[in-house]
Amino acid sequence: MITEKLQKAINGQITAELWSSNLYLAMSFYMEKEGYCGMASWLRKQSSEEKAHACEMASYIIKRGGAAKLDKVDVVPNDFGTPLEVFEQVYEHECRISKLIDELVDVAATEKDKATQDFLWGFIREQVEEEATTAGIVDMIKKAGDAGIFFVDAKLGERK
Repeated sequence: MITEKLQKAINGQITAELWSSNLYLAMSFYMEKEGYCGMASWLRKQSSEEKAHACEMASYIIKRGGAAKLDKVDVVPNDFGTPLEVFEQVYEHECRISKLIDELVDVAATEKDKATQDFLWGFIREQVEEEATTAGIVDMIKKAGDAGIFFVDAKLGERK
């Protein structure tokens, strides 16, 4: 059985994951409007991934005898700047999510819940990849410059 404290913390992360999903969806709409359909597609897939994380966390809470609860998801911004600024924001956001998940593992450790620690370590490992991927995109955009931005756009559009 999952403790009340841990259940509340994971439910908070579910809200954060849904906010992330909305953020990336808003970024996707913005980039599509700006003519970067490949980047928009990449961000839309990222949005779906964040929503899937929320659902995975909810299922985990339920499996452990708890109740998954949705809270109010705050509004997200709708204007983001240049492609470089967008992906710098994506990278910064992924770093914030990593910190939140690190804090969740700390709560699970305090609650002496090894099963939840194990569950959350999957997200820790995924965040290492997310940070590396988004840092790589920022670097690619910087190296491409104005002349190569549509190459980057096409490359990001290849994401499966």
